[in-house]
Amino acid sequence: MHGLVRGQNNPRLAMVERLCPGIEFAEGDLLDQSSLIAALETCQPDEVYNLGAISFVGLSFKQASLTGEITGLGVVRMLDAIRTVNSGIRFYQASSSEMFGKVRETPQTESTPFHPRSPYGVAKVYGHYITVNYRESYGMYACSGILFNHESERRGLEFVTRKITNAVAKIKLGLQRELSLGTMTSQRDWGFAGDYVRAMHLMLQQDAPDDYVIATGETHSVEEFCALAFAHVGLDWHDHVVTDAKFMRPAEVDLLIGDAGKARERLGWTTTVTFPELVARMVESDLAAHRAALSQGVAGG
Repeated sequence: MHGLVRGQNNPRLAMVERLCPGIEFAEGDLLDQSSLIAALETCQPDEVYNLGAISFVGLSFKQASLTGEITGLGVVRMLDAIRTVNSGIRFYQASSSEMFGKVRETPQTESTPFHPRSPYGVAKVYGHYITVNYRESYGMYACSGILFNHESERRGLEFVTRKITNAVAKIKLGLQRELSLGTMTSQRDWGFAGDYVRAMHLMLQQDAPDDYVIATGETHSVEEFCALAFAHVGLDWHDHVVTDAKFMRPAEVDLLIGDAGKARERLGWTTTVTFPELVARMVESDLAAHRAALSQGVAGG
């Protein structure tokens, strides 16, 4: 297995090497097609999973052009690189539930029209449709997984779920007093990332390429996530959470919930971790990390 690394001395490389020992790395950049061709020629893969993106929705509003270049045009650069090196490589594109945005129907399926509400969502729509286009135009084995929110203890601290669980751990341990959030009413279909990665792999093992919605079929609000996370450590979220307008998006997505019936029927895919279990494991992971830092005399960030 190979991983694509952008730039020299990438600060995340050491973390990935620690979490996933045995992976070999190749340099490449979704902004530079020649580097992608060189990486493919070096690695000679059977399958390519394109998860590269500016994936934090809030940041995409501040860096809209760069989001389009990486999250959108980066997909066509990778597809063209595959066509150049070996058109038989199977390709997975990480599409997103954010493409649905201002939803036209509930729940969302593979045929639900898109109405993205952020530069990230717009770029993902381009990446999705260019994947379909190359599949239909060139006969490539190219799939898109329209993944709803997938979380784990490895989620970045900038994302609201991990921001909540990390704050819960710090508040419980006396390292923090309150948590500032934006809207509390937004509802999402949250699932365990490990289940979703298994779905990605299953898509590329089928006889023919296709696109699939991957979701739990349940929706929960940010408020509900907070309530479960704080309750897990015996606290009431009302005592610690404050709202701050600076965390509000220019255009909010109010409700996302997916119908993964096609994936269940054709891929045999199911979820294994419930929403309460997911919240609990994320809180426990952050508690363990901060306790370890405290034992070494360091307050974790």
